[in-house]
Amino acid sequence: QVQLVESGGGLVQPGGSLRLSCAASGFTFSNYVMSWYRLTPGKERELVASITSTGGSTNYADSVKGRFSISRDNAKNTVFLQMNSLNVEDTAVYYCQATRSLSPHYTYWGQGTQVTVSS
Repeated sequence: QVQLVESGGGLVQPGGSLRLSCAASGFTFSNYVMSWYRLTPGKERELVASITSTGGSTNYADSVKGRFSISRDNAKNTVFLQMNSLNVEDTAVYYCQATRSLSPHYTYWGQGTQVTVSS
């Protein structure tokens, strides 16, 4: 059974930091590109960051470049999102996504974790 379980969300003040984790099971983690998306009511889903299966390449949305960092530990089947200098616009539900690198490009989603940035 495939599972992606996010954790680490919560309430933080502007300028603060959070580290999200996504623990994967039920598939070969090292064969998958891992991504973080976020969804805010009234806005389209946004790709925040992604990392290749080996961790050799990363990609970020312009809105988070220089503040967020994605990483992965293939030995622990976990992907992380370090979020620094958070602002109120970062408030959203953050979702972990796995996409198989090779065809067929199976895709799995986590259940999401709420991040609220507020004073």
